[in-house]
Amino acid sequence: MTPATPPSASKYYRHYVLVLLTLVYAFNFIDRQILVVLSESIKLDMGLSDSQLGLLTGLAFAAFYVSMGIPIARLADVSNRRNIIAAAITVWSGMTALTGLAQNFTQLLLARIGVGVGEAGGSPPSHSIISDYYPAKERGRAMSFYSMGVYIGIFIGFGLGGLINQYYGWRVALFAVGIPGLLIALLVRFTIREPVRGIMDGNTNIEKTSFKETLKTLWQLTSFRYFSLAAGVTAFVSYGIGNFLPSFLMRSHGFDSLQVGTSLMLTTGIGGAIGTYMGGYLADKFGQKDIRWYLWVPAIPALIVTPINVFAMFTPQADMALMYIFMATMLGSLYLGPTIAITHTLVPPSMRAMASAVLFFILNLIGLGLGPLTVGIASDALASSYGADSLRYAIAGVSFVGLIAMALCLLAAKHLPKDLEKSMKQQAQAIKDQNESFA
Repeated sequence: MTPATPPSASKYYRHYVLVLLTLVYAFNFIDRQILVVLSESIKLDMGLSDSQLGLLTGLAFAAFYVSMGIPIARLADVSNRRNIIAAAITVWSGMTALTGLAQNFTQLLLARIGVGVGEAGGSPPSHSIISDYYPAKERGRAMSFYSMGVYIGIFIGFGLGGLINQYYGWRVALFAVGIPGLLIALLVRFTIREPVRGIMDGNTNIEKTSFKETLKTLWQLTSFRYFSLAAGVTAFVSYGIGNFLPSFLMRSHGFDSLQVGTSLMLTTGIGGAIGTYMGGYLADKFGQKDIRWYLWVPAIPALIVTPINVFAMFTPQADMALMYIFMATMLGSLYLGPTIAITHTLVPPSMRAMASAVLFFILNLIGLGLGPLTVGIASDALASSYGADSLRYAIAGVSFVGLIAMALCLLAAKHLPKDLEKSMKQQAQAIKDQNESFA
């Protein structure tokens, strides 16, 4: 397929692509997180434990999400990324709707695995497309705008899921959020043009690179090793806490499904969207003077978020708990955009989808895979001592893990300038060699 007109020809079109891919990511998270707001209803209906809930909303999804992400990202680095995204949406939306037909834990588990397989094809090719529509100096904001889809999805998913669950049940809620995704898949397939790879980096003569070469490149970047782990630890805290917030509000503050959906829609949805965009904005603004700001921006809030999460768990007032949740979500979401942007800056265009997949493999395996499961196991273990309050103690304990992420980000920032200099030299030499071979 012949590449489309360079994206720089139309500022408005590249913004359209960014908005549509952000909408795709929003649906990704609506379908991923809808089970969270429905968890108490499903638990009561099927007699599940907190450990089983943690498995359904975490490890069962994450294991297949991260394992399928690698081969799909490899495909995205050598073929049409738009078509991969459209197919992925079709799979995960269909599997979300099928989840509503599950009659037992095993069927729920299999349906969630299907959602995870589909969603593996969403972000890596989207990241790669965005990097071919936006130059490096704007990439932090573009990636943060895209990453706002996480919280737009949470906003819609919690609000709509809570409302439908309250009046029609959890099965109808899953049908309602799954089916519209099929329409979004058609929009992607027929309105997004596949961009020229490397156009924004002055390197369109791109040679294909192997998975082994990509892994070798990433492993040689000391900063990547540290900040990818930092992202995983940050996600461990955010998923571990976030996936059990509906259950916490119901058990500790007596909320019903509609109150949970509305409250978390406004706190985590809006707070997360603000924090995600601000992360990219601040990184791009200060990173022009010192590239280390791309990692300092995620590091600084970690020290503040930990006590805020603890206050949220133990304040007796529901409105104060929601205020703390809003603050913690906003500060805790600053990391995502800068982390993706700096990853793409450190690797050549031919490796970007795969680099995103490796980053998300680490982030989601540690974060989504282990975070909710750890909180669920801890809550079950503490139940004999603390009863219904076991969940708040489990969540409070997990919040301290965020301090590890801060230390890892600071270590990564120390190595970043040297890694970036080495990467830029290698990419410049590669362009020179390719130009000479074509001459």
